[in-house]
Amino acid sequence: MHWIFSGSLRVEQVKVAIANLPTGLQGTKIVQLSDLHYDGWRLSERMLAQAIEATNQAEPDVIVLTGDYVTDDPAPINRLVQRLKYLQSRTGIYAILGNHDLYYHYSKARVIDALTSIGINVLWNEVAYPLGKRLPFVGLADFFSSEFNPASTMNQLSPDTPRIVLAHNPDSAQSLQPWRVDLQLSGHTHGGQITIPGLGTAPKLLYQLGRSLPKPIRNWIPLVKECSRIVEHWEWTRGMHQIGTNQLYVNRGLGTYAPGRFLCPPEVTVITLVENGEWRMENGEWRMENWELGIGN
Repeated sequence: MHWIFSGSLRVEQVKVAIANLPTGLQGTKIVQLSDLHYDGWRLSERMLAQAIEATNQAEPDVIVLTGDYVTDDPAPINRLVQRLKYLQSRTGIYAILGNHDLYYHYSKARVIDALTSIGINVLWNEVAYPLGKRLPFVGLADFFSSEFNPASTMNQLSPDTPRIVLAHNPDSAQSLQPWRVDLQLSGHTHGGQITIPGLGTAPKLLYQLGRSLPKPIRNWIPLVKECSRIVEHWEWTRGMHQIGTNQLYVNRGLGTYAPGRFLCPPEVTVITLVENGEWRMENGEWRMENWELGIGN
């Protein structure tokens, strides 16, 4: 999509506190890209090239890709990986799939094969260790998939082990509350795409409107049903959130749907990990003391 409708790319610098982060991992840099929707329309070659350049300039230790590489037809993934092969990181690239990568019954295999062909590690209910055993990365199946089953994956880890969780849909943060999640990285919402100053994102407002109206009336209002189908928690549309004792960051994505973006630019996220606080058991639950985080542009 032309930059007039998508806006200019923004690189967000985010500092995230991880309790009990090993000393050797202080300052670890993770770059997140999400929701490319590379289909010949929703992401321009110019924007993609800028995102790849910004990622490499950050000199990341790890690159994570959090889903929706295509929109419906998976065929463009073969062209996309010819661009993504220029991404550079110290320990590799780790990816999960989004709901659009599962659009057809054959989409999942096509997308995984293309990503792995250039050395990207695709995680589907799996644990990986790009930075060693002291900070595992958990990649979950998409929230809308019948294979979304966090228990089988999260229970592989000891509760005193810090971890990063990749989950495309931020609604999954609700399901993940029984486990320790030092940082969940998600996308899916595109940040809401349209921000109304002083009121919030347009999808959130439409969703709230729909919930306040009787169902027969709600169904006649354009886009209300669509907003409710995307996510339930529109309050987690973008940026950093604390969900119970867990931390969630939602990337605004690179791809853009019509009618475009307003005060919600496409995003590359550069995340720096710092140690702060300690986890302790309280009333049968793991909690972090001295929790804090910092976000800067």
